Amino acid sequence: MIGMSRLTGGRTRSVSPENPTGAKGAGAAATEGTGAAAAVDLGPGWKVSPSVEVAAGTTHVLADLTGPGVIRHLWCTTHPRHWRSLILRCHWDDATEPAVAVPLGDFFCQGWGEFAQVSSIPVAVNPYGGLNSYWEMPYRRRARLTIENLGTEPALLFYQIDYELTEVAADVAYLHATWRRSNPLPDRRPHVILDGVTGAGHYVGTYLAWGVNSSGWWGEGELKVYLDGDDELPTICGTGTEDYFGGAWNFDVPGLGYTAYSTPYLGMPQVLRPDGLYRSQQRFGMYRWHLPDPIRFAEDIRVTVQALGWRSGGRYLPLRDDIASTAWWYLDNPAGRPVTFDPDHLEVI
Repeated sequence: MIGMSRLTGGRTRSVSPENPTGAKGAGAAATEGTGAAAAVDLGPGWKVSPSVEVAAGTTHVLADLTGPGVIRHLWCTTHPRHWRSLILRCHWDDATEPAVAVPLGDFFCQGWGEFAQVSSIPVAVNPYGGLNSYWEMPYRRRARLTIENLGTEPALLFYQIDYELTEVAADVAYLHATWRRSNPLPDRRPHVILDGVTGAGHYVGTYLAWGVNSSGWWGEGELKVYLDGDDELPTICGTGTEDYFGGAWNFDVPGLGYTAYSTPYLGMPQVLRPDGLYRSQQRFGMYRWHLPDPIRFAEDIRVTVQALGWRSGGRYLPLRDDIASTAWWYLDNPAGRPVTFDPDHLEVI
């Protein structure tokens, strides 16, 4: 990492169930918590509060921080069955609506409720379900991170948020992320990954949890980016879904078929195959991080992806697949937008 040897005036702090305020010298002071029974012979300081139980229908405040500062690392873990029913929200400064509102699993490229190893720069997911985010999350006055449990049972959540108390320069933007799902995709319509964004910023990431609803190849569709007033035609138009994610020729290695991969900036870490019984459809998870190649915009941005296969006569076949997307971008203001989630719409079935 460039600058790793440079001294700064920043000071590191960390929030976890062992130190919910992140205050200096305030860690491991709990006398009650999910580990209290295990530490009964040891007392405070011996992992008394390593996690929290988020009851069904409730929201837990992960962190409420006073700025200026930058969140550097977010680690958490919970059972995979909760990955779609727990909603991560991040509010920056005085914004009343969240800039980040995404199901927990999808934020970490785990859209199907099943573990997939991810070895990338901003997101790393390790056995078994260690969820790591290195997205830089600056804030000037306040950062408030919450988890809402939309499920029907309590979720045991372990987490740690490492942040730095430091000045935030005037040209530093705020992280935003949003989740969309088309299930099924309307006929001859693209899936909208992102729209309604106004301001200046740069687009930095896409994750797709793609469920195929027909036989045959599904990834001929183009990803399009509409910038700064683009109307019918985009400024950026790719050549195919697998091409956008850095693959080629249907992700099909001869003799092996669909082949998973995970690299620093792009990958398809998850390939779920039919089992011959109730798991009848193929499902995929794919990410691309525009970190070396951010997509800059000055006024607005919209991002879409088509779903296309093949039919007879060498013709394209518009598909009606199940596509859930997460988009990440940095924006010059912290304002979010109201987002509601329907548990039935979130459910992986």
